[in-house]
Amino acid sequence: MNSHPEKHHAALILVDLQNDFVEGGALAVKGGMEVIDVANRLIPKFSLVVATQDWHPADHQSFASQHPGQPIGTVFELHGLTQVAWPDHCVQNSHGAAFVESLDQSGVHYVVQKGTDRSIDSYSGFFDNGHRRSTELSEYLRSRGIQQVAIMGLATDYCVRFTALDAVAQGFKTLLIEDGCRGVDLHPGDIADALNEMERAGVVRIRSEDLLA
Repeated sequence: MNSHPEKHHAALILVDLQNDFVEGGALAVKGGMEVIDVANRLIPKFSLVVATQDWHPADHQSFASQHPGQPIGTVFELHGLTQVAWPDHCVQNSHGAAFVESLDQSGVHYVVQKGTDRSIDSYSGFFDNGHRRSTELSEYLRSRGIQQVAIMGLATDYCVRFTALDAVAQGFKTLLIEDGCRGVDLHPGDIADALNEMERAGVVRIRSEDLLA
């Protein structure tokens, strides 16, 4: 398959390039700031650029702070779904939820806010974790004739992974820009497992230079 996107039918999806996910943030991903430069180089190559934004109410139930005695990083059940207990992060209208300042936001056409329902987490830019509610990103992309998406951002093993898997399931040709991603690796091997899972699902792994050539 030709991995070079046709500019008119491909969209770039920037996943959660927010202050809380880069160095100094509440849920910092190691090397997170390094992907901002990749994003800025790629943005002009696409006619449509979408950014996802974690946008949690202050009492979001994925926060360990909402569950006394539940340490950060442990896994518990939340309304029938497996949930990691995260530190408070990306609280609506906070500095942590804002996009990284050095990101070229002038090139972003559409922002998808997710995780807005306090009772359910939302790693994917397309659906919440229970696939109970859609963000309508699929409909937005289709309405603009998009057939292929190129995905990058934070973090490889969480929001990037689920956004890519949902993109494939929604029928989009899906490219993962590997050097534009960084992961959490809560358990060593999580990043590798996520990459393999995406590949098995039909995601094509590429590097930014494949699109910049």
